[in-house]
Order: sequence, then C-alpha cells, then structure tokens
Amino acid sequence: MAEGTGTGGSAPRGPGDVTPAELAAMDRALALARRGPAHGPNPRVGCVLLDAAGRTLGEGWHEGAGTPHAEVAAIAAARASGADLAGATAVVTLEPCAHTGRTGPCAEALVRAGVARLVYALDDPNPAAAGGAARLRAAGVDVVGGVRAEAAGDLLRVWAAAVRAGRPFVTLKLAASLDGRVAAADGSARWITSAEARAHAHALRAEVDAIAVGTGTVLADDPALTARTAEGTLAPHQPLRVVVGRRALPDGGRLAGPGGEVVHLPTHDVDEVLAALAAREVRHLLVEGGPTLAAAFLRAGRVDEVVAYVAPVLLGAGPAAVADLGVATIGAALRLAPRAVERVGPDVVVIADAPGRTPGPADHQTPADDQVRAGVRTEEDR
Repeated sequence: MAEGTGTGGSAPRGPGDVTPAELAAMDRALALARRGPAHGPNPRVGCVLLDAAGRTLGEGWHEGAGTPHAEVAAIAAARASGADLAGATAVVTLEPCAHTGRTGPCAEALVRAGVARLVYALDDPNPAAAGGAARLRAAGVDVVGGVRAEAAGDLLRVWAAAVRAGRPFVTLKLAASLDGRVAAADGSARWITSAEARAHAHALRAEVDAIAVGTGTVLADDPALTARTAEGTLAPHQPLRVVVGRRALPDGGRLAGPGGEVVHLPTHDVDEVLAALAAREVRHLLVEGGPTLAAAFLRAGRVDEVVAYVAPVLLGAGPAAVADLGVATIGAALRLAPRAVERVGPDVVVIADAPGRTPGPADHQTPADDQVRAGVRTEEDR
C-alpha cells in the first residue's frame, strides 16, 4: 500500500485519510479510465480535479499512446472552464509519472498547476516512470496513496503484470468440445463453438496488442487473424498478426488482406518471441494456435491466463486443444486457478490464471514446423 507524507512533516498518510468527496472522485476517475483503450503500451488512467469544497474542477482520461495523460487532460479541461487550480486536489488512479516519454511528466504539470494535494490509487510499477508521488511531496504537496487500490489493480492487471515481468502478458485462447477436441477425426471443425462464443472471442482480439499462431496454422488454414465487430466488419483496433516458425510465409492469402501488421518471427524459442514483441511495446499477447504452439508456451511457463471456450459437444476423437505438455503423472498436471466462468450462448467460457512452472532445458523451444498439426484453424477464422 502506497502512503505519502503530508506537508509540514505530518504523519504518513494512507487511504484512510480521504474525504467522501475524494472517494467519490476516485470512483469517477476509475470510470473515466475505463474509457481509454485496453490495448497499447500505456496504462488506462483517469483523473478528477477537486476544489477545496470537493467540487469538480475538471476531469480527464488517457486516450492512448501519444495523447495527453489523464492529469494533463484534466488540467486542460479545468482551464477551459475558467477554473482556478491553485490549492486543488488531484485524484488519480495511478501515481503521476515523473519521466518524459511521448509526453512530459505529469508530476511536473500538477506542480505547475498549483495542485496542493494528490490522492492516488496505485504506485506506478514502471521504474522508468515511477517517482511522481515523491516529486510532488518534495514540492510541498500533500500526498495520499492506496485509495481504491484493489479496483485500480483489477483495471490495470494485464498492463501492470507486463511491466513488472518485462514481457507481454500472455493469454492462451482455447476453443474446444466438451471432451477437449478442436476438430473431428476428419479435420472438420465448423463450427464447434457458437456464434455468441466467436463474437466474444473477437471482442477479446480487439483488446489485445498482438495475436500469435504458428506457421503450420498459416500454411494449412490461411487465417485472417483480424478482430471483427458483431456486424462482421473490422474493429477499429487491429492487433499485430504474429506468425511463429521458420518456414516462409506464402505470398498472398488472407494475411495479405486488411488487418494488423504481419510480423513473422522465424524462431522456435518462446522467449525470443516475447522479447521481440516487448521491443515493440506489446503488453498483451493472445496465443491462439495451434495445439503445438499452445503447448510450447505452457511448457515454457509463459502463459499468464487461459481463456477457454467449451462447447456442449462430444467428438470422441480428433486433435486435442493442447499438444503434449510432458505430463507423465497426475501429480505433474498443470492446474489453473479459475477467475471467472461465464455462459456465452450455449457455451461456457472459463477464464483462469495459469501459475508459472519451472521449465526444462527444451521447454522454451517450439517443435519443428513440420510437427505442427495441420487442419486445425483458429476458431474465429474458419
């Protein structure tokens, strides 16, 4: 829990040292933060500026990389209305940044605006940006941290985990029958899950920075790897389309059509994939297929969560959703921690945290491309 010290050498200030108006402002700031994009390198942040009586002077949120940060947007809105910010309180969902990136440091903007008090939810986990609370405290600003920290942590769960790990947060998406098959014995698979489940999965695609499949999947199935709306049109945000494997990609095909940039990573090393994507500021990677690529990420201990769509269908034979994990006994099974179970049309989606495992020497390598199962398409691209 973050705590600040008040001006004049007062005792440490924690989340109990806030007014009802500040708590209400933090709830509003969290709602504003949710208006920002879930994708992109920057966190979703909201800010509300209050006067001494607890009235709102201005509010703002971050609309994505390269746009004003929430604090700067709130200051601009307050000034546009003619408000005097001297002595104001800034209520922010994340510690104001203290570095210059695409934009200037928010901590300095608050100091220049005359803000006298800062109430924030979470410390910034990014070492390059952290330190704003200390900068404001040094300028004589009263600082209180840890307010609505749990709610803010839920909002920034993926982004914060990626920043702390120094690699993209990895979501493994599976879509299978009740007995764990992704296709029938003859390779047919259209459709195992329902239209509602596929629409839900497209909404997930629209929130991530990148989608990854293996070259075997591309060569066998010619997927588009796009995010689409409920109406079937391209979503405003299209993630990077990442293809993992050493074989060359074919000319033309659906990957040459509209959608995100295609990134071919000619490697079988999971950590090389993640490092290359981290260099592109990818915070959230969705691994979709096929079963061999899914198993490679799981064996390497690089899956953070699993989103599994399960249809009430029994096949009895056909390729499994995940290839060999090297599990020889039930005691070695990879056990997940369910976070949510939702009904989606006739199907069920299980969202579970995947605790890391200790990988073996070969676990960071995906199998050779010619071992990737053909004819197993990503569910949304059939």
